[in-house]
Amino acid sequence: MTVRLRYAPSPTGHLHIGGARTALFNYLYAKRHGGTFILRIEDTDLGRNVERAAEEFAQNLRWLGIEWDEGFDQGGAFGPYTCTERLPIYQQYVSQLKASGHAYDCFCTEEELAEQAQLQSEAGEMPHYSGKCRHLTADERAALLAEGRVPTVRLRIPENRTVSFVDMIRGELSFDPNSSGGDFRIVKSNGIPVYNFAVVIDDHLMEITHVVRGEEHISNTPRQLHLYEAFGWTPPAFGHVSLILGPDGRKLSKRDESIIQFIEQYKDFGYLPEAVFNFLALLGWSPEGEQELLSQEAIVAQFSLERLSKSSAYFDPVKLAWMNGQYIKARSADDLLPLVEPYLAPYATTAPWSADAKWRRELVSLYQEQLASLSELPQVASAFLAPDVQWSSEAVACLENLSAQTVLEALSDVLDEQTEELTADRVKDMIKTVQTNSGQKGKDLFMPIRAAVTGELHGRDLNRTLALTGRTLVIQRLQAALAFVRQKG
Repeated sequence: MTVRLRYAPSPTGHLHIGGARTALFNYLYAKRHGGTFILRIEDTDLGRNVERAAEEFAQNLRWLGIEWDEGFDQGGAFGPYTCTERLPIYQQYVSQLKASGHAYDCFCTEEELAEQAQLQSEAGEMPHYSGKCRHLTADERAALLAEGRVPTVRLRIPENRTVSFVDMIRGELSFDPNSSGGDFRIVKSNGIPVYNFAVVIDDHLMEITHVVRGEEHISNTPRQLHLYEAFGWTPPAFGHVSLILGPDGRKLSKRDESIIQFIEQYKDFGYLPEAVFNFLALLGWSPEGEQELLSQEAIVAQFSLERLSKSSAYFDPVKLAWMNGQYIKARSADDLLPLVEPYLAPYATTAPWSADAKWRRELVSLYQEQLASLSELPQVASAFLAPDVQWSSEAVACLENLSAQTVLEALSDVLDEQTEELTADRVKDMIKTVQTNSGQKGKDLFMPIRAAVTGELHGRDLNRTLALTGRTLVIQRLQAALAFVRQKG
């Protein structure tokens, strides 16, 4: 079976998680069946198009791990793949519909249409086009053109025709004869085709076999089926995926700032592409078994439309953060180092030792198990990225304990005797000596040391922490803590 699918976004902004999921499902279905995946740009809404949005879509899709076989940026046998580059093609098919009597020019103004819709609403009717221009004579059309009216083009809809189709995800769907709103526009007054017209022409000419898109497009399907019928073409199979809801059960709004909603933001915040890929695949699709952490190859191998849910999917940012953390833990520190460099770069002047690549790698290795995103590293490792440490209130309380001074003085004495640079093993031996000399053990031994050096009572492995801080800085911070303790005493 030949399989050809496409993702056709409008370049009106950033790549939203809903659009990314739609692209992903199309990609997965194409790859699962050895088919072709196409990236096409639907830029018919000239007023909303954003410069370079298409290129940013491509960059973010590639970051996710989604590649296409044909597209606006690389061409293919069915190009061009951008609507505004296909206007002469559309015009041919507009002329064909007019010649066959399936389409006609409409001279109604926006004001006339608005008035008509208001009257219909007041009469309890569903707003629809009345067909006013349906039967204009040639002379009447000429007269309107002479007045300076610029026509749109409408498709002539068969009356009292129920439209139905079998949705690949939802089963059979039927629409009453009024669902399309009467004869609908296929070309605007500026000569640009509307979405529903362009998408039908493009899908047919590009031999698209399956259309997988969001459920908000269900209402577009009857109009598109009318167009397929007018041309005498066989439509592709349609499948409409569920909405994505926020944790509060409401549809995600791009204006809701409580949830990160754009793919480039996840990239900027230090999420790994394989984690976002994995998470998006599970928004409405369920694999076999209980395993949730799946490689791209495993997801492709299992993917099927039959396992897509009809019910809305819930976007859980906590789960995504957990999943990203799992992928961070699974990576080597060497792999992660170039990815965290942008987050460490601002601290190059305040933490000169961070210029050492080996030191930065050890910092990543020390903290990667607790990171939910790579951008968190400077925050959790703040004690390493500033010359001075800020003690938390809990750390201050610990340092004020009578036994703390004994421990810190013992450690200071050991450090005076230790002239070599610190390693985790050397620190381990030093702390054993401090335990013997101070008579303290357990939290009474470890917490004052950690409080003095990091400003906190809890953190990563203490031996590695002191080794990474470095002998000079550990001594400086110990002296500052001892001065504070002695002053209090």
